[in-house]
Amino acid sequence: MKNINLNIQKGEMLGIMGKNGAGKTTLIRTLNGLIRPSSGDVYINSENINSKSIAELSRFVGLIFQNPFHQLFANTVEEEIKFSLKNLFLNKDELQTKTNEILSNFNLDKYRDRSPLNLSGGESKKLAIASIICRDPEILVFDEPTLGQDAQEIESFIKLISSEKEKGKTILIITHNVEFAYEYIPRTILMGNGEIIADGPTQNVLNNDFLTEKSSLILPQTQQLSLALQEIGLQGIRKNISKNDIIRYLINLLKNKTISAQEE
Repeated sequence: MKNINLNIQKGEMLGIMGKNGAGKTTLIRTLNGLIRPSSGDVYINSENINSKSIAELSRFVGLIFQNPFHQLFANTVEEEIKFSLKNLFLNKDELQTKTNEILSNFNLDKYRDRSPLNLSGGESKKLAIASIICRDPEILVFDEPTLGQDAQEIESFIKLISSEKEKGKTILIITHNVEFAYEYIPRTILMGNGEIIADGPTQNVLNNDFLTEKSSLILPQTQQLSLALQEIGLQGIRKNISKNDIIRYLINLLKNKTISAQEE
């Protein structure tokens, strides 16, 4: 990475996008000490983290890897959660109570005696998230959280980050999912060749043809559809439109067409 100058406010939700090799993962790994910058400094809560160990930083920064098996290692799902909670210095009863609560909240209780290696892709990703969330870090960093997830799993993830944001958590999300970013992430930075090439409101960034092309991204499908509808002469459809907005627009359009046909 080079020439990185990035400020993230407490409680903010930020997307990090760009083509493979752009420097996204390297950037987030500097936040918890997995990678130490050769020059420059990283500050969390106005404190330079240069002298902090990975263990110390993990209390403040929770990083959920793209591949959950890069962070899951215990023999059972229950042991995975318990190991993560041990840094909180709970007594035996408190540890068990908290473990039961986390397993229940993430609907993992039925898997408590199963090896993480025997979970499905969706369940293993859920366990990886649970093992970090249970420590209640101030900053949550997700690397491609929607990759390989079905619609229901993505919906669950959206509810999760909404809940964590309401608690004042700072949330960083690496993603290639332009539809997800467009709908749910207020601010996005685009990276290329180890540098930040754009930083601003997500809808503005992802509606810029030059920037998306430079980042090997494509316009969100809702924007492609709205542009196509404008090209065939339909009126009243704006450029920055959400999935729900475009569904309502099309329903109203069809209703009006049906009424006009009946009147004729």
